[in-house]
Amino acid sequence: MTAADPTQRRIFALAVLCLVYLLNFLDRTLIYILFPPIKAEMAFTDLQLALLGTTSFVLFYTLLGIPFGRLADKVSRKHMIAAGLLTWSLFSGLTGFATGFWTIFFCRVMVGVGEATLGPAAMSLLSDLFPPERRATVQSIYSAGIPLGAATALFAGGALGEAIGWRNTFFLLGFPGVALAMVVLTLPEPGRQVVVGAPPSDWRPLLKIRALRWHVVGYAFMAVAGNSLGIWIPTLLNRVHDIPLTTVGYLTGISMGVSGGLATAFGGAAADRWRATAAGGRLRFSATLAALCVPFWLLLLTSSSQPVLFASFFALAGLGLAWLGPAAADVHGLVGPQNKGIGIAMYFFVVNMLGYGIAPPVIGTISDALGGQEAPEMLQRALFICPAACVIAALVLWRAAKEVEATA
Repeated sequence: MTAADPTQRRIFALAVLCLVYLLNFLDRTLIYILFPPIKAEMAFTDLQLALLGTTSFVLFYTLLGIPFGRLADKVSRKHMIAAGLLTWSLFSGLTGFATGFWTIFFCRVMVGVGEATLGPAAMSLLSDLFPPERRATVQSIYSAGIPLGAATALFAGGALGEAIGWRNTFFLLGFPGVALAMVVLTLPEPGRQVVVGAPPSDWRPLLKIRALRWHVVGYAFMAVAGNSLGIWIPTLLNRVHDIPLTTVGYLTGISMGVSGGLATAFGGAAADRWRATAAGGRLRFSATLAALCVPFWLLLLTSSSQPVLFASFFALAGLGLAWLGPAAADVHGLVGPQNKGIGIAMYFFVVNMLGYGIAPPVIGTISDALGGQEAPEMLQRALFICPAACVIAALVLWRAAKEVEATA
């Protein structure tokens, strides 16, 4: 591929970054489908599982997001991505050697450290590779790595976890990312969009943007429900409904890959059409998605019919992920070209702190307090937080849309 093929180079970069994001979410979510065998071997509580699955990861993932976002506005973004990929893949594989809670915790912390580099650097890179009118579409294609990575973790993790054990599953699925890091170094590094006379990258002025504040809070509540779908529902299906782990992995993996993948990939194009009619169109699109999630969450948490359970999961995998591309595109539009990296880092900080760092331990604590393993149905009750979060998200995102249109 030569410099004379800029379109091919852009497409190649997008394809590689999609694969990197797939591995990002595979390594991030693999532990969720393996909760049952890990719990059986280590005798962990639901709170401990939540701490290992989310808090350990999000601890440095969020804290390093903002400094890495500022770094992404100054240094080679492909070098940042390659270094991060090497780090998180290595420690994902090393999780298989863990001997107890704290060794798994440390490996998960290091996975979070590595993955903190990707979001700001990759989204900034794509934003400079493609024109603004295609931004949400491109970000959505890139974000399809989320459901595809989660689907791979569910599908392969469920099957391999029962066939070869959870430790060998981490070995087999964690280490391959090390090789992909070398490919990342071949990506183009475009010049940054620069506004003459604009101030340098800084997060503090961004806090004054009212629409941005409404935006990140609304999407944070969307993340509470969206993350819980992958974190807790496979365990709920296995624990409460006695569905074998392999079956849970196959059906949730297919749902996440097909419904979540298509919705994430094409959600940006749909949101761009809504944006063409009004400045806050993308936010109204996401608010509508949040409202539509509510009845499916209620079905998922109250039904005992396997077809209804998996149909609800299928619907939520699409509705709960189609907002990813529009959310990132609106951040770039709100913060301006000088602050793309730091803007995305702030967005990730709030969304992940609530969706990963706070909500899962709260749900695990409620489940343990109500009975935990001795009363499996109590996990269902704890998860009613999710439809409530969707209602809040719909209202806040609709308010964000009005704010954007008032200041357009």
